[in-house]
This record gives sequence, C-alpha cells and structure tokens, in this order.
Amino acid sequence: MKNFKIKTGILTVGLLLSTISCERYLDINDNPNQPAIEWVTPNELLPVGITKCYSAQGRSLMAFSSVVMNTLAGNSLSFGAPYIDDYKPNVSNTFYTGIWDGLFLGAANFEQIIKYNDPEGKYVQYKAIAKIMKANYIQILTDLYGDMPYSEAFQQQNNLTPKYDKGENIYKASITDIEDAIALIDTHAGDKPGAADIVFKGEMEKWKAFANTLKLRYLLRMSNIPSGDLATFRDQKLAALSGATFINENVVENPGYSAANDSQQNPFTNYFVLTTAMSRPQNYSYNVASENVQIVMNGNSEGDARPVYQKFTGIVDGRRARMFNLVGGKVVGIRQGNLPGEAGVPTGGTLSRFNYGITIGGTSTPTSNPELLAMVSSRGGYIMSVAESKFLQAEAALRYPALFSNAQGNFTAAITASFTLFGSTANLPAYLTAISTKNGLGWAGTDANKMEAIMTQKWIALTGVNPEQSYFDYTKTGYPVTLSATIASNPKPNRLIYPLSEYIANAVNVPAISNTDVFSKNQYTPFWARN
Repeated sequence: MKNFKIKTGILTVGLLLSTISCERYLDINDNPNQPAIEWVTPNELLPVGITKCYSAQGRSLMAFSSVVMNTLAGNSLSFGAPYIDDYKPNVSNTFYTGIWDGLFLGAANFEQIIKYNDPEGKYVQYKAIAKIMKANYIQILTDLYGDMPYSEAFQQQNNLTPKYDKGENIYKASITDIEDAIALIDTHAGDKPGAADIVFKGEMEKWKAFANTLKLRYLLRMSNIPSGDLATFRDQKLAALSGATFINENVVENPGYSAANDSQQNPFTNYFVLTTAMSRPQNYSYNVASENVQIVMNGNSEGDARPVYQKFTGIVDGRRARMFNLVGGKVVGIRQGNLPGEAGVPTGGTLSRFNYGITIGGTSTPTSNPELLAMVSSRGGYIMSVAESKFLQAEAALRYPALFSNAQGNFTAAITASFTLFGSTANLPAYLTAISTKNGLGWAGTDANKMEAIMTQKWIALTGVNPEQSYFDYTKTGYPVTLSATIASNPKPNRLIYPLSEYIANAVNVPAISNTDVFSKNQYTPFWARN
C-alpha cells in the first residue's frame, strides 16, 4: 500500500488543510504555512479528513465512552482519585472538548470535497465517499450534542457564526447525503479513488454497503419515536432499505501507520498503548479494566450478588484473554470511584489493560518487542466493525420483522465477528452454547430479553473498538445495564455540553446548556432520546 505524508493546519476557524506526498510516510503536524484551500484537491483532502476524525474517535471519544460505559476505570492505585469529572459526572464546557473540535475539523475536509469545483466530473466518487464519511461523523456529533451548526457550517470567512440546526433536520439532511452518495457511486462517473481512499482503496461497492449500514444505524437510532412526521419519515426510509446489502467486513482506515515515529503511529496506539520509544504513555497507566468488565469477563467468578451480574454467572467470556491481559488467570479491574482499601480495589499492583485483541486485532501474538511495536503501531482505525453491522441487522429484524429477517442469525453472526476480530474463534462454540439459554445474554426469552441481549453483546463486542455506539444504545434503550461509579451524584449524561471554544466564537447562536440540562429529558436532549 502507499503511504501518505500529511501536514495539517488551520486556515480559518474549523477548516483543516493538508499536503500529501504519496511516496512519504504518514506525518501529522501543525503547520500554518499552507496553500490556499482552492489549490487542495479531493485526492489530498480525503485521507486527512478521515485520519483527523479517527484521531478524535480513537482518543477522546474512546476514553469518554469507555469510562461512561464502565469498561475502563482510572487507576486509583497510582493516581489518587482519577476521573472525578467522569465519575460524578461533572459535564462542563471543558469536558472532552477534543471530541467536538477534532470531528468538526475533520468534517470540514469532507465538506470541502463535496463542494469542490469539478466541472469535468473527475471527483464524483470522492464526493460520494466524502458524503458518507461526513454523515458518519455528523451523526456522532449530533448524538453527543443535539442541535448544532450544520446548514451554515464550514463556510470559513463567509460565516464565522453559523446558526444551530435542529438535530432532527440534521438527521434528515445526513440521510439525504447518504442516498446522494449511493446515487453518485451508481453513476460510475469520474476517477476511481485509489490510494487516497485509505479505507476501501476505491472499491465503491463496499462504500455502498457501508452507506446502507450507516443509514440503518441512523434510522434505528430513531426507533423510539412513537408517531408524527419523524416516525413516518423513519418508516418510509426503513421500508426502502429492506433487502439492501450491508457491510460484511470491518470498515478500517489506514493511511500507512507505522513505527517510524509517534506521529506516524495509529493515534489510538500512542495514546493508550505504546510510543515508538517503547515507553508507555500516561494513559496506559491511567486506564485499567473496570471491576464491571472484570465481573462480566470472568463469568462472575467473584460471586457478586448485585442483580446486574447474575446473568453472567458461570459464563466465562472466551474473548477475555485477548481483550484484556489476565492477572492470575483472570481479568482484574478497579471499581469506578473507589480508592485503595475500599471494596473493588485489589491490594496488588497488577491490573488488566487492553490486550492484543484490541491493540492489534485477530492476528498472532507478537514474539519480540520490535514485532510488538510494529504491529500495534501499524494497526488500522476501526470506523465500523462487522459485529456492529450484524447487531444493527439483528435489532432491525427484531423491531421490524415485516421489513428485515434473520434476527437470531445476525445476532449469532455478530458475536462470531467479535470473536474473530479479537482472535478468539477457538472459544466461540463453547460460548455460544453457554449463553443460549441466558435471558438478556443469549437469544432466549421475550423480545425485550432479546433486545437486552443485543445491546449487552454489542457493548462487549465494541469494547476498545467503537464504544460510543454502546453509549448511544444505552441512552436510547437503557441497555446494557452498567453501574455508575460509587461517587456518582448524577446519572449517566444524555448529552455533552458545547465546548468553550463555541461559547467564545459563536456566542450569538450557541444554546446555554447547564449541567442540569445534561441529566434530564428536555428540549436539549438529542431528539431521538426524549421519549
């Protein structure tokens, strides 16, 4: 594969630029000395937008989602009282600002591709990819923040204070973008993206399948809307999606990540795992397995009597050794919010952290430090996994059996895909047998039990991959049931607060969201979660 050297800078608020040499390695820097935006082509903008968005997704969004969904905990054995704001939670305009800033910067590249002046139609397929990728990350932003700039966003100096659009209108516009992208792909017009497509290398049928799957995710997010125009819109779009082809492989971006230096590594790697100097970043020491995921992975061998853990009793998860390193043959974590000497905090200093199934994938275990460094550094970034695609199809078939079929088959395929991704296929048959009669964990019981099972298994499968999707599932369904930290004074948030940068730069338009608004159902809650 070709490698990209990428330099990024900001011309105006919210606009990311790049220059790329296809024969050089990936190198991401801040550089204000960039060419005028009209000189930068879609071929150059596309990989930068994708890598910029994934960087925010694989770092800030990964950290927030992993803690709020209780798979990671702060290492209170080494850091005193970690993750106080996350545990309470105290959500403010300085809370995880990297999510908003990073995704908006990346999305600016996609918008520039979409509106790029292309009279000869050379970049039609690039525009299709940009529409799909923009819709993917705009959904994440809308699900996290509700109303936000959209129709007037990304206009640079022409509008530095864009208005806020309603989340439901952003959803409709993004679904239109997805449909437009599919129509553009079907024209077969323009140049076929090659190395600039760092996901599918120009295989546009795969982009169509991903677009269909993304559209399904949008529509299922709206599944709790009981009636009215939005419900009618959702049902019409679902009917049109019946029989569509969905993605059947992991959607992974990789511009040529390597161990050449830290800036060329997968950004997840040098944030959570290992730097090119073979040293551990602070986040490696800071983030450990939670007691919650410990009990789930170990089949409640601890005999915890809390009701949330009863369905896991006796079900040792065959993925555990690949997802987390084992200590004494088990996952060992920390109870969120507790300190040394309190319940759920082990007396020893060795704790479990993300292991090879997450940091490398389903490949073989490295046998030397140089091989380890090369493998964790060059791993691609997951945009969507096969497991998520199959869980979405299972949910669709369970909710809308007249339109979609094979709910149980897709549920099983999703778990299978997760075991494959983490490199645990040998343990799959025993696990499927063990969960088969467990309400809320296997395909058993009522439809409500099966929905709980979908969301619970999806949460496990997306650990260390795309945990934000399980956070949105929890906001929508209340599943999977995950305990809050012992020091929590608020429930899990329904949304985040706009960053301080927005209150400074766009004060005339940004809604004044209070900490209280975050935890109650109100006009500021993402529209699909108000019921």
